[in-house]
Amino acid sequence: MNFKKRTNSLLGALLLVSSLWAQNVCVSTPKTSLVLSAPEGGTLRHLYYGNRLSEADLQNIATTEAGDTAYPEYGLNAPVETALAVKHADGNMTLQLEVLNVTTEKEGDAVTTVVALKDKVYPFFVNVCYRAWQDADVIESWTEISHQEKKPVVLNQFASGYLPIRRGDVWLSHLSGSWANEGFLTQEPLTPGMKVVKNKDGVRNSHTDHAEVMFSLDGRPQENTGNVIGAALCYSGNYKLRIETHDDEYHHFFAGINEENSAYSLKKDELFRTPELALTYSNEGLSGSSRNFHHWARLHKLAHGTTPRKILLNSWEGVYFDINQQGMDQMMADISSMGGELFVMDDGWFGDKYPRKNDSSSLGDWVVDRSKLPNGVEGLLSDAKKHGIKFGIWIEPEMANTTSELYEQHPDWVLKASERDLVLGRGGTQVVLDLANPAVQDFVFGVVDNLMTSYPDIDYIKWDANMAVMNHGSQYLAKDNQSHMYIEYHRGFEKVCQRIRAKYPDLTIQACASGGGRANYGVLPYFDEFWVSDNTDALQRVYMQWGTSYFFPAIAMASHISAAPNHQTFRTIPLKYRIDVAMSGRLGMEIQPKNMTEEEKALCKNAIAEYKTIRPVVQLGDIYRLLSPYDKQGVASLMYVAPEKDKAVFYWWKTEHFCNQHLPRVKMAGLCADKQYRVHELNRIDNVPLNYEGKSFSGAYLMANGLEIPYNHKVDYHKQNGYSSRVLYLEEVK
Repeated sequence: MNFKKRTNSLLGALLLVSSLWAQNVCVSTPKTSLVLSAPEGGTLRHLYYGNRLSEADLQNIATTEAGDTAYPEYGLNAPVETALAVKHADGNMTLQLEVLNVTTEKEGDAVTTVVALKDKVYPFFVNVCYRAWQDADVIESWTEISHQEKKPVVLNQFASGYLPIRRGDVWLSHLSGSWANEGFLTQEPLTPGMKVVKNKDGVRNSHTDHAEVMFSLDGRPQENTGNVIGAALCYSGNYKLRIETHDDEYHHFFAGINEENSAYSLKKDELFRTPELALTYSNEGLSGSSRNFHHWARLHKLAHGTTPRKILLNSWEGVYFDINQQGMDQMMADISSMGGELFVMDDGWFGDKYPRKNDSSSLGDWVVDRSKLPNGVEGLLSDAKKHGIKFGIWIEPEMANTTSELYEQHPDWVLKASERDLVLGRGGTQVVLDLANPAVQDFVFGVVDNLMTSYPDIDYIKWDANMAVMNHGSQYLAKDNQSHMYIEYHRGFEKVCQRIRAKYPDLTIQACASGGGRANYGVLPYFDEFWVSDNTDALQRVYMQWGTSYFFPAIAMASHISAAPNHQTFRTIPLKYRIDVAMSGRLGMEIQPKNMTEEEKALCKNAIAEYKTIRPVVQLGDIYRLLSPYDKQGVASLMYVAPEKDKAVFYWWKTEHFCNQHLPRVKMAGLCADKQYRVHELNRIDNVPLNYEGKSFSGAYLMANGLEIPYNHKVDYHKQNGYSSRVLYLEEVK
């Protein structure tokens, strides 16, 4: 080759590289941008995720960002973690994906970008999809996998998304826990090696760990300052989050369905769609990232997310299984007299051949136990109407007991391994129904449909799920597809939920799963709220609700006033404190009112009336977490601010009690500096009001200084105790 030809060839190659890099794709929300390099015939690469870029920066971004593969595939770079790994029918375990094209489509309030990839040799296709909300700073990513090979291709790994995060002083915030101790916050620096957060419960996925994390990019996490990336996997089943830090400049974050024991045999032309991975970015700290998630959730990821929730009384801790017509009527009368709007009858109302007296029988037999409720659900609805409130009911439709008519008739409907005896759950008899089976899907849908058809005035359903998958085996799936069990269970669950919502769009449904086992964005599009925990202890709820608020808005967090001593921790906490904690979420009661004194009922009646005033701010406002209980400074504090910044609710809870202790003064946040706010204390029990009751302060002053909160309540001597709490309502002075 002569010099001129060599020069032209080199110039052509450079122009090709330049044109390949120039084909950038920008996925943007109002305040954020995610930038990809997507040259046709080249590799899809991730270039940037952060604050929204200007046009000038977007044009030059490729000169400063090297770009990692945006959806890494296994086989030709095997030493590192990957998002996708397959086995072709001929045994080849490699992929080499190249860009086919990029399409963009406006869908309502979102813009969807799809980058189509194809293997260079095999007819194997991957669509990497991004949905950028234009009214919320959240980008959802997922993949669609298909092929046209003659025989099935085995998917061994299939993440929803991948994000490289530049190394530095990066910290991870994530939630863990267990039954009655959900939502425990852990914050730790990312160090070399592998960090894995995962769940293998099979039914419920947010007891032991959560499928949501936050990355603080510039040091120890701060609530209202600093750059933060938030990530939430929107899936109801087993998941795995991986963060690999090896010898390059990035932490490599992968999120998706947990592939363990779930290899998927993908048939020709079948489409495998992974769940969405929701991403947000904020330079206003952890609370800023939370506000982004909450806003997105209320608009797009939570049933009836912009409709304020009713104040309810649930029967569980009041009577447990001791359901009867007269008792339910009395509880309805009590909650009505205190200003409540809804009564929910919990477990224990059903069973014919096997009446439900405890947790060892009757699940699956969803008929009224007439010995307990001679007037049936009709009588309860009549009583609710008489008291001017709505009525709700508890069910656990995905489960059965071996002591039930359902199991006697359909033993083939439960998850069970062939050649093995059943491993039984709660009560020594509980089993999980196989939602991979369409007949079971019809049955579970029918549980709700039969109730609502027979009793259309039912306003609320508490949907529980009290057992993990303890038997790996589907009696419906083929023997060579048993690894599909977990995935097919949740496909079936989603189909049932979709059918229910299509027929009953206005029904309120709570996701309860041994407490907080279903706090995730895979479930919430079909549910209005979730039960944060079976633990109603107010002090522990401060910690649990603090962690849960990182990803979920107050409107979705059921928080109830319960008895003292508490039924789980046996701690005795004064009613005022219990009320103030419950009022920071969706307020309800979990108590037997007839055991309360008239003074206690009056305090609750006043609190319910005041909560109705602040309900729009708490349930629809922006959260600002101010002082964390995990910082061990003796107090926890947060506030909600209305979007118009004309109203706010400030919460302060003392968490430690010592003589001569010194508590920090809490500065407020989120207010308008130029506005004047009048202060009014809610739920006051003190004999004298606070010095600043009824006084007005500028937002600037409150955010720079806060207000001095007395350490104790000024009450009669016999009412004194170690606990103190305050709720302040701030309203703009016009």
